[in-house]
Amino acid sequence: MLGPGELGLMATPRPGQADALVFFGATGDLAYKQVFPALAAMVSRGALSVPVIGVAKAGRQRDQLVKRVQASLRHHGGIGSKAVEKLTGLLRYVDGDYRDPATSDRLRQELGEAKAPPELAHDISTNELIRRYRTKRGQAN
Repeated sequence: MLGPGELGLMATPRPGQADALVFFGATGDLAYKQVFPALAAMVSRGALSVPVIGVAKAGRQRDQLVKRVQASLRHHGGIGSKAVEKLTGLLRYVDGDYRDPATSDRLRQELGEAKAPPELAHDISTNELIRRYRTKRGQAN
């Protein structure tokens, strides 16, 4: 079995750790079966303490996503109630299609950044949003 270093992964957080974790497909089956249990396990190990922003085109609200996370963790078990509570406290939700500039605006708002100029709205990737957010906070890229 390969260790974390053999895959190029860090066993401990690097300096300049991320300010948020953004993932797409937050209401899908993969999130339900694998992503939520993995995030909860990270929380329980103390490896995740930043906002977790789920993005999905499902017409839902944050409280509905929280209920889905809780159901996932009940079904897939093994996670203590404190970790579930902490994860749901970190959880944010952005509803919309990833190709829609309005979704990028909502994600940007969730990350605490001002709305992009209209001429750039279609061209800003998630990585660019996160880079700008970190730059705004005075952190290295």
